[in-house]
Amino acid sequence: MILWKDRKRILGMPLTFTVYSLSEDRLFVKTGLFNLRTEEIILYRIRDISLRRSFGQRIFGVGTVHICSSDHTSPELDVKNIRHSEKVKELIHEQVEKMKMERRVRVNELIDGNNPDDEFDDGLDDGLDDAPDGEQDT
Repeated sequence: MILWKDRKRILGMPLTFTVYSLSEDRLFVKTGLFNLRTEEIILYRIRDISLRRSFGQRIFGVGTVHICSSDHTSPELDVKNIRHSEKVKELIHEQVEKMKMERRVRVNELIDGNNPDDEFDDGLDDGLDDAPDGEQDT
């Protein structure tokens, strides 16, 4: 299900062949007219979202949402010259947080590069042991 969709704009008009769309779990960027290319970022891998609006962008009512992720093919992505950029940034943020909660992704998994889909769990690093007091795990 597509939650949001827009085109990259020039002078506020959708004159390009770049289409951005957001589903419940991924952000897509489709580019090209004859040679089509689709790039996607899984939302739980997004680490930071920021909004950039130059003076010219503000005049034409557009902005650029800058995304930093732990994705190997697209560690940084600019969703350029889109309408309602502040609302889109917030929508992406909400979906990212929702996906992280659903997948139980912790911050150290994103930093360390661990995949939450792996069945290996290194446990919590809170200093608590499973063994009773006085006993040691071996």
